Amino acid sequence: MSALYRTHRPLDFSQVVGQRHVVQTLRNAIEHDRVAHAYLFAGPRGTGKTSMAKILAKSLNCVNGPTVTPCLVCESCRSIHEATSIDVIEMDAASHRGIDDIREIRDKVALRPAAARFKVYIIDEAHMLTKEASNAVLKTLEEPPDHVVFVLCTTEMQAMLPTIRSRCQRFAFFRPTHSELSEVLSRIAQAEAIDIEPAAVTMVARAAGGSFRDAVSLLDQLRTACSNTITTDDVRALLGTADEDALFGALDLVAAGDAAGALRWVDGLAEQGADLSTVTLGLIGHLRGLFLCQQLGAPPADLALAPEEAERLSEQATRVTPTSVTRLIDLLREVVAEVKQGSDPRLPLELSLVRVCRPQVELSLEALTRRVERLEGGAVAAAPPAPAAPAPAPVQVAEPEPAPPADDEPAPPPAGDGLDRLDQRWEDAVLPEIGHRSPPLRALLASARPVEVQGDAVVIAFPAAKAFDKSGVERPANLATLQAVLTQAAGRDLTVRLVLDEPAEQPAETPAEEPAGAPVSETELFDRIKQEFDAHEVKEPR
Repeated sequence: MSALYRTHRPLDFSQVVGQRHVVQTLRNAIEHDRVAHAYLFAGPRGTGKTSMAKILAKSLNCVNGPTVTPCLVCESCRSIHEATSIDVIEMDAASHRGIDDIREIRDKVALRPAAARFKVYIIDEAHMLTKEASNAVLKTLEEPPDHVVFVLCTTEMQAMLPTIRSRCQRFAFFRPTHSELSEVLSRIAQAEAIDIEPAAVTMVARAAGGSFRDAVSLLDQLRTACSNTITTDDVRALLGTADEDALFGALDLVAAGDAAGALRWVDGLAEQGADLSTVTLGLIGHLRGLFLCQQLGAPPADLALAPEEAERLSEQATRVTPTSVTRLIDLLREVVAEVKQGSDPRLPLELSLVRVCRPQVELSLEALTRRVERLEGGAVAAAPPAPAAPAPAPVQVAEPEPAPPADDEPAPPPAGDGLDRLDQRWEDAVLPEIGHRSPPLRALLASARPVEVQGDAVVIAFPAAKAFDKSGVERPANLATLQAVLTQAAGRDLTVRLVLDEPAEQPAETPAEEPAGAPVSETELFDRIKQEFDAHEVKEPR
């Protein structure tokens, strides 16, 4: 038994779904005898590039041709469809990419067709040809014999040599829409007597990612796995995805800031055996629907939602803030990137959900914006009243006096406070954020500490032995990063001043303090000045 995507491959132009611009141009070229010597079909996988090349070969070599309606029953049409024609040569450039393979084509291209009208070379994955092989085919592409037509198919147009692109008529193949994929799936299901629910057809079309071949292959797999009617539950079980209720539930937890509930949600899916990488992609798709709904005011038609799903999505879009949606999309995209490198998706997925539910655990601008939105919406308890008289900012580092007992979960102090709050956030927020942005700068600041806040200026002190670290932080790029993080932490514009901390050392032979008003000799005065200011006497030249 042949695979469905091979059995139901379009046989002529009338059976092609989508790609109208390509179909119309090729039909006109055949009808007006303006067929080019070389074509370049470029587009994503499974969009019909090779099928279109075979239809072109049948139209040119049909016994009734050249014609836009090949008979499909003559020897030429049947052999081309079955890939047995000796005059239609299909070559996979991924496995035949060397210069020797191209030389073989170049040596045989001058020979006339054995039985057909045209000799057609279909080179699939043409971007995989080596540079030498691509250069070898250039002259043949530019001036081939009249009986030869080249069709190059590729998924990476930009990887093709510009000189090859300039010698071909180029056609861009676009991804099919959900409705076009659903049309093909329904037609195949009817032809093969496959009983499948309409909602399951829509789900398969979504999972195909814009590929006809992937959609039909998935339908073929479902036909084998299910003996009865194919339902949406069967599709979810095969794909390992979460259902729509689970995705809605996850975003409800995000809207409520329930980090514990989000962790239990991930744990429940893992216990059910769901593929968490696929669940992550499903969450991204659901978030895209929320994002578009928030920006457009209603779910777009390309989401192919049922009326009740569209209404539910619109309602949820009013409860989840746009900042949370965009932030979670960014975090989940990082999860997908980590999964591609072989990482387990569970921990990154859990971290992403917790970061959005609890923005106070990170210092990013998106998290700060989320916290402000929660404060404006009354989602966080009001902060305790500030003391009547603010404590003066100390000049030197000193042990803080015992503070009165605080509540179990005190709200963060106002953005306009001084050194106390900066001291609190220096280790747990400022330095980690600097380390995220610039690890070398984090290392330079390991021994530094804020010692004073003078209006909008923060004084950062380094030990006397760390003058090299101070000079490294003073570089413009590092200083700008430090200033940006401090401004972000304080919620207002701040400048930075770097100093060396040189505590005064008390000598062992410090004389006892003399009573006030005691006379001091001139020599003793000079000795004290030299000691206090590390000065030395300069004598005027005569």
